[in-house]
Amino acid sequence: MGVEFVRRPSINSNDRNTQHSAPGKMELFINKLKKKMSPPQLIMLVFFTLILIGAALLALPHSSSTGSSVGLLDALFTATSAICVNGLVVLDTGSVFSTFGQVIIMMLIQIGGLGFMTFGVMVAIVLGKRIGLKQRLIIQQTTYSTSAQGLVKLSMYMVLIAFAFEALATIVLTLRWQSDFGWGQAAYYALFHSVSAFNNAGFALWSDSLTPFVGDPIVNITIVLLFIIGGLGYIVIVDVFQKRSWKKLSLHSKVVLVGTGTLSLLGFLFIYFMESWNPSTFGQLSGSEQVLAAFFQGITPRSSGFNTIDIGSMLAASQFFIIILMFIGAASGGTGGGIKINTLVVLILATIQTFRGGGQIHAFKRKIAGETVMRALAVVMSSLVVVLGVSLLLTISEGMLEEHFLEVLFEATSAFSTTGLSMGLTSELSPVGKFIVTITMFAGRLGPLTLAYALAQKKRSSKIGYAEDHILIG
Repeated sequence: MGVEFVRRPSINSNDRNTQHSAPGKMELFINKLKKKMSPPQLIMLVFFTLILIGAALLALPHSSSTGSSVGLLDALFTATSAICVNGLVVLDTGSVFSTFGQVIIMMLIQIGGLGFMTFGVMVAIVLGKRIGLKQRLIIQQTTYSTSAQGLVKLSMYMVLIAFAFEALATIVLTLRWQSDFGWGQAAYYALFHSVSAFNNAGFALWSDSLTPFVGDPIVNITIVLLFIIGGLGYIVIVDVFQKRSWKKLSLHSKVVLVGTGTLSLLGFLFIYFMESWNPSTFGQLSGSEQVLAAFFQGITPRSSGFNTIDIGSMLAASQFFIIILMFIGAASGGTGGGIKINTLVVLILATIQTFRGGGQIHAFKRKIAGETVMRALAVVMSSLVVVLGVSLLLTISEGMLEEHFLEVLFEATSAFSTTGLSMGLTSELSPVGKFIVTITMFAGRLGPLTLAYALAQKKRSSKIGYAEDHILIG
């Protein structure tokens, strides 16, 4: 019996290389990209990629309540607003988008609020993967942590804190709304608004935000507590939970807590006093409703984006005060935007110390480094440049050359500070205006310094020492 030899088809060396080198080249390219890019650059790239993915999903006909695509530009605007936890909308979220589209928006808000690296850490831990130094540096950048130690544990704390507060608020709001909408819709509305509030996004499923609940203490207090806690920052929350003593808290936590309390009180008192004279806002409300409205509206400008009274009907003084609060924003490491409370406090302390004749800048018996003051000054100056520049561009693009400048300044500040409040200009923006605001929201979420670090070249140390001289100031 003969043995039949079957000749196997020969594999060309080029084919063999093609089969095995394609994945290797892609992996090599990704690794090379990671090595070449700094953490801020990677953050900017991933955020941009997430926005594009979100825009593509929201542009699908299935995301629209009518079955027709909302258009790429409006989908891009909405995705940017959601991932940057802003809240400015050119389309009504509750009526224009389907349930699928609304869920996509909610997921983008959650990812944007917690940070993509936090979710990456959670997935890596579940899969048993190791978190390398590069990943830790990115986590440190996204969480505003001062140390690269304990970041994995902090990331897990962030996820647990967010889900715990959102779940608790969902239960409370479901119980409140079940008599109005039924259990199913009430639970969905409660979940959406809990996620939106904790992440300081300001997206609502009602076209007039939360104005139907202006006198509802349960809705007001629940939503306010969510965006205050989210705005404090995870570092502060973990610090308070672990230390449980004012003396043991870090300087950052003390500054944020005192600053938050002071600004919240000032916001409440100012709005209550000013709008008490305004028949268009407080004129139709009872005494208790006025207190709730002032309490809510005095705190929400610090990056929440919800409103219980019509912003466009408020007095010009109140609107300008809200612009100031939006520009300040929440705390570093929180889900809000703005220049941050701690930045403002550092500059105030530096100013007071300058008036006193100089010396150490300190708070709570702790010295504040000069580098911190310079960074705070850089944040404020760059933020002012962006807000004023965007205001100028919107004034031109929207044809508001002679009037309505307060609306434009309000819009620019709201977009940059990722607050989401509007005097009504957002829905009337031209295509150019939408594009300008989209870029502004992206820049505001990443922060001026992060953008500067991401776009800057390698640090160059000067080899020349110059003689000191003086410039007249004031």
